[in-house]
Amino acid sequence: MITLYGGGTPNVFKVLIILSEIGEPFEIKTVNVTAEEQFTPEFVALNPNSKIPVIIDHDAPGGEPLVLAESGAILFYLAEKSGRFLPGEPVTRARTMQWLMFQMASVGPMFGQAIHFRHAAPPGNEYGSARYITEVKRIYSLLDQQVGDKDYVSGNEYTIADMAIYPWAVNYFGTLGLSPEPYPNLGKWFERIGRRPAVQRVAKVNYEMFKANREHLKHADSDSMDRFFGRGRYSTADSDPRETPTAR
Repeated sequence: MITLYGGGTPNVFKVLIILSEIGEPFEIKTVNVTAEEQFTPEFVALNPNSKIPVIIDHDAPGGEPLVLAESGAILFYLAEKSGRFLPGEPVTRARTMQWLMFQMASVGPMFGQAIHFRHAAPPGNEYGSARYITEVKRIYSLLDQQVGDKDYVSGNEYTIADMAIYPWAVNYFGTLGLSPEPYPNLGKWFERIGRRPAVQRVAKVNYEMFKANREHLKHADSDSMDRFFGRGRYSTADSDPRETPTAR
């Protein structure tokens, strides 16, 4: 049994997908990041970095429960434990890990910054918005090219690299005001992943958690909003970082 601590975010969606794909029994402990629940002592004891997702594998190898954070590490762990979605052959395995790292290092951070500067940053940040939107477009173009002659990101085999990238890439055209039309190969890849029964089973679960987070934001006061987004008095260079946590 896996206990998943998370909310409606792309990084949590990744973990939901692999749990559904491998048929691992799991329960969800909702962590509402917009209500700052990731900073409670109970959650910090699980992940001192105060980020979701976190899993507890109650049936981990060795007999002791395993607490694990970082969505990429969780995908890697569950793929290795189940023996699925991570090729054993060294070259294809390395390519899969390359694209998993690409998501962790480029897709997630760049998309997250684009969302922040487009929707959450105060006025006067046009340069930041333009910079990150430009980078998102570059990433979409790169991914469109990558799946142009293959079914999946790292080849013709569905892997944890696809599970990592899909939740970030599929939903952000509208949010960022971009058109999907320049990326026809990527559109076919979206359809290919989205048709998978395991993905369909958990997409609604993640969306319901996302709606709950968004609903809470509607009623949050301005100071809570500033703290959540790391802006206003929480973004000053001389502030105490222990008092200015941010969430993603």
